[in-house]
Amino acid sequence: MATVMQKIKDIEDEMAKTQKNKATAHHLGLLKAKLAKLRRELLAPSSKGGGGAGEGFDVTKSGDARVGLVGFPSVGKSTLLNKLTGTFSEVASYEFTTLTCIPGVIMYRGAKIQLLDLPGIIEGAKDGKGRGRQVISTARTCNCILIVLDAIKPITHKRIIEKELEGFGIRLNKEPPNLTFRRKDKGGINLTSTIANTHLDLETVKAICGEYRIHNADVTLRYDATADDLIDVIEGSRIYTPCIYVVNKIDQITLEELEILDKLPHYCPISAHLEWNLDGLLEKIWEYLNLTRIYTKPKGMNPDYEDPVILSSKKRTVEDFCNKIHKDMLKQFKYALVWGSSAKHKPQRVGKEHELEDEDVVQIIKKI
Repeated sequence: MATVMQKIKDIEDEMAKTQKNKATAHHLGLLKAKLAKLRRELLAPSSKGGGGAGEGFDVTKSGDARVGLVGFPSVGKSTLLNKLTGTFSEVASYEFTTLTCIPGVIMYRGAKIQLLDLPGIIEGAKDGKGRGRQVISTARTCNCILIVLDAIKPITHKRIIEKELEGFGIRLNKEPPNLTFRRKDKGGINLTSTIANTHLDLETVKAICGEYRIHNADVTLRYDATADDLIDVIEGSRIYTPCIYVVNKIDQITLEELEILDKLPHYCPISAHLEWNLDGLLEKIWEYLNLTRIYTKPKGMNPDYEDPVILSSKKRTVEDFCNKIHKDMLKQFKYALVWGSSAKHKPQRVGKEHELEDEDVVQIIKKI
């Protein structure tokens, strides 16, 4: 492990010393590919050694979505969990009070949201320091990450945590790269692009692919992609997660400082201890989770507005709705009647491919 750590440090030092320009782009791309491979090696050590791969805390996933609280020790994650969910997580003013992962549940707009209080991150977590590897492995399973920052030193903490999560293959508030990478049996490396590229040329692409021992592939770029984007696609184990920067303890800073923090994107100011703006935070979590509520309507009865079926924004067809209720429901499915914004008329008769919108009402008609 020490040798891998040393190699990572050597490459990072070399990258810091190298000037960024067109002449060095090829060399930097190669270094980035080597770094990504070493990081992967670090996260999943061979089965012969002890320690095992980067496994998370053993917390059963429950509810409709999972939100993780990530941050440095003593920024107020446990207080926030206590106030939002009523789950008791030990609180103290000294560092490292929480030593394991504590789950709580928020009921919000009919959805059950699991909130995880993860132990405090320390710098170097991605390299296996502290319990960082377990913290970040669990963070990878979350639908949304809340990075909890101390209002007194938010920007320094923000950069360190982002670097740790990036090093672990978690991409915050980003879309997957819009490029196609297809391996083939022969023909060498081909690069086609629909727009002018400032970061990648054929030589850099060949160098990165060569580092992964890929000698035949088609690469299609649909935007000005970087070497990092190409490496992410080749590695394939990247997680794209929405993230909210929760700036806690705003009662300890001035109004002028708060106005400066207000310029941060994806940001929500709170005071967990004084319960300031917790409603605003819940609103923002709901917006970033992008969940869809569907109400059921049994035949001849009024819709059930108390207990909606919660679907993710990526899986919200009538088929997904049926599977969420019961796996055998599709076998008896004939058609569905839908009321709401996804229906052209009220009700609209639809098949199982129909995409539902938030707060639609659905009645399933079964085969006789």
